[in-house]
Amino acid sequence: MSAQSLIRAVKPLSRSAAVARRVTICGPLSARYYSSPPPIRTSASGSKRPDENDNSSSGNPEDLKNASAWPLSGVFAVALGAGLAGWGISELRHRGFPGTMMLDSLFPMPKYASLGEMEQALKEIRSELGGEDIISTDPEDLHAHGYSEWSTSNPEGLPVAVAYPRSTEQVATIARVCHKYRVPIIPYSGGSSLEGNFSAPFGGISVDFAFMDKIIQFNKADMDVVVQPSIGWQDLNEQLVKMGSGLFFPIDPGPSAKIGGMIGTNCSGTNAVKYGTMKDWVINLTVVLADGTIIKTRRRPRKSSAGYNLNGIFVGSEGTLGLVTEATLKLTVIPEEFSVAVVTFPTIRDAASAAAEVMQTGIPVAAMEIMDEVQMKVVNMGGATAPRVWKEMPTLFFKFSGTKAGVKENISLVQKITRNNKGSNFEFAKDAREQKLLWSARKESLWSMLALRKEGEEVWSTDVAVPFSRLADIIEVSKKEMDDLGLFASILGHIGDGNFHESIIYNRRDKVERGKVEVCVKNMVKRALEMEGTCTGEHSIGWGKKESLLWEVGPDTLGVMKAIKSALDPNWIMNPGKIFDRYA
Repeated sequence: MSAQSLIRAVKPLSRSAAVARRVTICGPLSARYYSSPPPIRTSASGSKRPDENDNSSSGNPEDLKNASAWPLSGVFAVALGAGLAGWGISELRHRGFPGTMMLDSLFPMPKYASLGEMEQALKEIRSELGGEDIISTDPEDLHAHGYSEWSTSNPEGLPVAVAYPRSTEQVATIARVCHKYRVPIIPYSGGSSLEGNFSAPFGGISVDFAFMDKIIQFNKADMDVVVQPSIGWQDLNEQLVKMGSGLFFPIDPGPSAKIGGMIGTNCSGTNAVKYGTMKDWVINLTVVLADGTIIKTRRRPRKSSAGYNLNGIFVGSEGTLGLVTEATLKLTVIPEEFSVAVVTFPTIRDAASAAAEVMQTGIPVAAMEIMDEVQMKVVNMGGATAPRVWKEMPTLFFKFSGTKAGVKENISLVQKITRNNKGSNFEFAKDAREQKLLWSARKESLWSMLALRKEGEEVWSTDVAVPFSRLADIIEVSKKEMDDLGLFASILGHIGDGNFHESIIYNRRDKVERGKVEVCVKNMVKRALEMEGTCTGEHSIGWGKKESLLWEVGPDTLGVMKAIKSALDPNWIMNPGKIFDRYA
């Protein structure tokens, strides 16, 4: 049997096969969200997007109990295919089958549960946790937990089941049983990731924390809060406002992101230039390890030098080392004064040069974002910020915060720098409503891009980060390459910390066009690495950037990461196929 024949013989049930089982297919791309297809909100433009304020997306036990499900034999076909893929290639490799070594990157994982073992694992989980609503095998549920509409990477395969735990102890039970039978475990909280981070290429069980979305403990005097993984950062801040706390959690990625996923990817957002990234705001974590062991990484003081910094291991690990079930987070004081302004530039290089100079001068802006003329046009076309119409020019968005005197001084300093870099006059928001409108252009950028897709089109959104001194260079060159390739693409990002994104609309059915996009993205990554940058500033590695990580850190550093993974997860069941492969 040839290698290609073998692949065809053991290929797991894919999205195309799932169509026959009433699974709706949207097209290939990333994320982390809902227990069923995301609730949809229609914007002024008519585009559809997950409703970040609708908690109904968490699912309802009764709905899950009554949902139509696949017959067990159909559900476990996914697991059987995935298990055969991982096990079959492994066995042939060990027997010296010609050509199997080159398949390591496709089938890198060890043997997983057989069909019978998978059935037994789900039976035991249901028995120990005492409720049919703990496990869902509804086709739409499986699709929502294995495929993302806006991800750059959607490997073939779906989870076999979705588990909905209500406590750390229930998560531990799920992990213990999965460890016993070698069932892959994929954590899921917000579903908004962009690199295939929650995909299920080897089947297994998706663990959705939708029911674990509470504030457990608020310590106002200590300025910290203990939360469960599926609370959204916006929901957390809204609850802190209702408490009259005067405090907030400053990390602000996409509107629908949840704390669990934010920890998994070490995300940041627009406030990173002032407040840093997720790792800077985690005090301690409660983590369920692969065998069901429950650990706490630290105690509650803001500083500690007691032993290894386990927070630094689990933050950014994408659920490949353990499942975070609680997090103690730092909070900070809501600033006295806010001001939001926009300024346009004749070229993207002028805008990037101004941004770099602001940072090099040490002016403490709260946030600084860039969007090129294409992205400003996209926002206008999408209508997400209507009736506002934006100048379709490279634009910097500034947020200032602090004392009234401090904000006034910082605005004056930034205005001088932007004028010296050919910037227009600042346009300031007059009140809180206008502040929200001005800033919404940046926050709505991805949704606006998605709204413009035609039949068969997808959006490839990915990021890199470089030192400040190279920002203008990489942005200018990357933008020119996208234009030279004839791609409908834009530049945007958190330019205040050297992080920027490319968003590209392409036709997934056009191999030539997709090839151009892949070349463009790889060149952007290689450029960033040549400039001593990183292949991802905040999206993390997931399924899509494993090769880029190898380029960045090299095989020896990757080997250290794999050693840590093997020590904590010897069966490689925790979110397999993400960050790196076992044998690659």
